[in-house]
Amino acid sequence: MAVRYGASALGLVGKMPSGPGVIDDDLICQIAKSVPPAISTFLLTSETNAENIISHYKRAYTSTIQLVDSINQRDYKTLQNELPGVKLVQVIHVIDEKSVDEAIEISEAVDAILLDSGNPNLTIKELGGTGRVHNWELSRKIRESIKVPVFLAGGLNKDNVVQAIEAVQPFGIDLCSGVRTNSKLDRTKLEAFFETIDKMRIY
Repeated sequence: MAVRYGASALGLVGKMPSGPGVIDDDLICQIAKSVPPAISTFLLTSETNAENIISHYKRAYTSTIQLVDSINQRDYKTLQNELPGVKLVQVIHVIDEKSVDEAIEISEAVDAILLDSGNPNLTIKELGGTGRVHNWELSRKIRESIKVPVFLAGGLNKDNVVQAIEAVQPFGIDLCSGVRTNSKLDRTKLEAFFETIDKMRIY
């Protein structure tokens, strides 16, 4: 359904401490194998150890790994050596100016940065799917300061996506709660969202 309405990538959510959309690894692998070749598949993993991330990937076999939490010792090199050809997207949860510095540093080691509105500092970590918008001025600052593509996430829906794109000018956008109802993908919301995007392309 997501592909039919215009998605160019699918985010497949592994085990998380909180948030919607979690599915088991067997289903992630099944979906990743079944989508058209032109559609990217992102494994969202909350693992923070390189060895565990690699193990998680080998149960899913997606085209991209979306790292929703910080990696221990920033060990991206191990992932790149062990998983050549697999793209790495690091999520930066935009909280304050420190997030800008973090994004700039990490952007040197990954294929893309995804800006979201979680809070990994809480007792129960929020690593996505919060439905909250963060400070787009900080997101814009990050986008202007790094060389790799930036994806924008965090509370996006049909009513604010145009404003978000104009404010940040990201490479792409990431959707979750804004196109869900009762934690499930909502056909009506998805259709309305992509209609809004299509209007932007026309004008």
